[in-house]
Amino acid sequence: MTPTTGPTATGSARPRFGWPVYAWGLWDWGSAAFNAVITTFVFSVYITSDSFGSGASSKLGWALATAGVLVALFAPITGQRADRSGRRGLWLAVNTGLVVLASAGLFFVEPNEESLWLGLVLLAAGNVFFEFASVNYNAMLNEISTPSTVGRVSGLGWGLGYIGGIVLLLLVYFGLINPEVGIFGITDENAMDVRVTMLICAAWTLVFSLPVLITLRDEKVQRETKGPRVGIIASYGQLFGKVADLWRTDRNTAYFLISSAVFRDGLAGVFTFGGVLAAGTFGFSDGGVIIFGVAANLVAGVATILFGRLDDVLGPKRVIIISLSSMLVAGTCVFLFHDGGKVVFWVFGLTLSIFVGPAQSASRTFLARLIPEGEEGEVFGLYATTGRAVSFMAPAAWSLAILLGATLTGVTNNDDAEHWGILGILVVVGAGLLLLLPVKSGVNQKSALAAHAPPE
Repeated sequence: MTPTTGPTATGSARPRFGWPVYAWGLWDWGSAAFNAVITTFVFSVYITSDSFGSGASSKLGWALATAGVLVALFAPITGQRADRSGRRGLWLAVNTGLVVLASAGLFFVEPNEESLWLGLVLLAAGNVFFEFASVNYNAMLNEISTPSTVGRVSGLGWGLGYIGGIVLLLLVYFGLINPEVGIFGITDENAMDVRVTMLICAAWTLVFSLPVLITLRDEKVQRETKGPRVGIIASYGQLFGKVADLWRTDRNTAYFLISSAVFRDGLAGVFTFGGVLAAGTFGFSDGGVIIFGVAANLVAGVATILFGRLDDVLGPKRVIIISLSSMLVAGTCVFLFHDGGKVVFWVFGLTLSIFVGPAQSASRTFLARLIPEGEEGEVFGLYATTGRAVSFMAPAAWSLAILLGATLTGVTNNDDAEHWGILGILVVVGAGLLLLLPVKSGVNQKSALAAHAPPE
């Protein structure tokens, strides 16, 4: 496929937002419970606290790296099989439900070393099922957007996710974490405040996932027109055939899938380990991590919505390059000035937060503009294959950088070299940026978005 030379070649039809767009975006709002509260700012900080023994931070990295390997093994055919069966909504519901169950299961992780692996396994499982759900969720983007609104629709979804994180973090902080006695008389005894938070997260995800599951239901006629069912081995065979075909006939899209795989994993690493870094290196209390999380989600949500408009005007490639370059500068400053205390992390940590969301959203719209009509599910399945299949890179780079830092500085406790982990994340982000530079952007004239462009 050959992209057009300009990001707005398909025209500038007046954007139309309706309930399907907002219902779709609310899934991002609901998923903030897992991304912001569990993976980033509350449970990851809790599971790496002193209660779980020395080296818990490094073990967290390896657990998430293992989750990435499982995604690599099983995500490749998730989108393809859902697309073939015409049951994209069903599998979005199933995998979202498994995320809810994993979230609720974290309630049983008590503050002792014996519970460490239960927490790590449930957290890793939640990440796996979340990625499976995201395959089907992303494939719905072209169903609810137009050529001139795809950037804003995608940005709205990401922005709602960050804002949802703000709301939930405030509820958790003022209702459970900060007060000596929280709602329903809950205290921090036996970490009950954190553990009840996990139940709230499960309920939050469930409630705000229902609108998209009810609104964008699988149509019976759509299911009946799909191809015959095939086995798992045959599905992999078809997938490998698709990859080979892309490499032969559409090298540009293949290059984008590879580059985005790398930099998106780096972006995920920033938020996954941000709370851990704030607490372990910069001395933030549990409540301080929550407050920083609120601020980070606020700037990320606003920036993502605003950059969504720039995406429609400038094109997604420019948005991604600006975002990744800015993150490399801010992340380097976090490492160089880590002895400066909390102010350093407030300034440069928030700067990192500004650019994560726009890069993620623009990556999604970059691919949406390239997908031929009728192949959305399969190609977004490849997006997961090449993207989330390498989701072990950032956690592994984080852990390896800590080990390297401990060796070079001669410290006996790896936790004392935790700030080196940010360099591992930056290596992944920088590699993705370099791989992106030669990729051409634009709207494929065979895409569903081009088909919906206004006549000239």
